[in-house]
Amino acid sequence: MTTTIWHNPRCSKSRLTLALLEKQGIEPIVRLYLEEAPSESELKLVVSQLGMSPWELLRRGEKICKELGLTKESGDDVLISKMSQHPILIERPVVIHGASAALGRPPENVLSLLA
Repeated sequence: MTTTIWHNPRCSKSRLTLALLEKQGIEPIVRLYLEEAPSESELKLVVSQLGMSPWELLRRGEKICKELGLTKESGDDVLISKMSQHPILIERPVVIHGASAALGRPPENVLSLLA
């Protein structure tokens, strides 16, 4: 089964999550999502796999979030579109394992995917 991590090497949680996967014997596909932004359809699928709303996956503290005027009332399609256009807005790291996904906050969250 394929495991992919949407990884930002500058993020400590992302680095810890990657190390945790490797410690479990998993060699994930490392996707540097800031360079290779997910499409809107990929984001919709991952949001569904995570069982959360786009608002919950949005990094609301990012400067660009405020500049774009994004709010909870912006609507899911708008949030998905903006996250695809500005991947810095995507909370990280996201780990996708088969047909399931988990947010590595805290990193131990991803262990549920491997059970």
